[in-house]
Amino acid sequence: MTPTTTDESPETNYELLPPAEPFEQLKTPMGREEQSLKPEARRGDLIAYYTALSAVAVLVTVTWIVVLHNNPTTVGWFALHPPLQTLSLSFFTYGILTLQPTSQPRTKAAGLTRHQIAIVLLGFPCILIGTMAVAYNKRIHNKEHMTTWHGTFGFLAFFWIFVQMALGGGSVWFQGVAFGGGVKAKALWKYHRLSGYFLFPTLLFTAHLGGGWSNWGAKYTDPGLQAITYTVAPFLILAAICVRVRLSKMNFFR
Repeated sequence: MTPTTTDESPETNYELLPPAEPFEQLKTPMGREEQSLKPEARRGDLIAYYTALSAVAVLVTVTWIVVLHNNPTTVGWFALHPPLQTLSLSFFTYGILTLQPTSQPRTKAAGLTRHQIAIVLLGFPCILIGTMAVAYNKRIHNKEHMTTWHGTFGFLAFFWIFVQMALGGGSVWFQGVAFGGGVKAKALWKYHRLSGYFLFPTLLFTAHLGGGWSNWGAKYTDPGLQAITYTVAPFLILAAICVRVRLSKMNFFR
């Protein structure tokens, strides 16, 4: 008996795999999104970023050391005021820095989250407690409020913060329903941003007056350190913030 033969070629015994998808199609949506993000930093942004953080670190560190090194229990509730106010400034500084360069939907959303954590959850409680502490300290010692430029600017800035938070939060929380939602609420954000760029220098100027021109600053810091901490550092913070400002984001004339 002769063996049977077949005309089928060896290739017919195998199932061909479907054509491979192009490499671009294998990327995850996250990968495509990451690759589609455009650079947002301008020349000088990174230097300004680290300048601001370094300067505010000097402001906070020196203030805390001065307070803790000079027996804070002897000044009562006032001991909470300088450390907490400067700590709040560090959170406010970061909150501004992290949102400034964002210009794309994904980076804007992430930046806004960081901005709100730094300012609303961290910075605001610090400045609230610090302000209440000095106000209570004056009350129990029967001292008048706002008798200095530092106190006057401090209370002005403190109440301004409430307006600032209401304007900012109302325009983004719950789709901006507080201001009509949608485009109406979004249109108010530029005013929140503009207000913030005036409020922040007011806060820095208040810190300058409190540390650079008060009896407390003169008593516990030598003139050189006092000038660096409460004059040079606030100036560098403000200058760095200004370098990173995007005026095009406010669109007042459109």
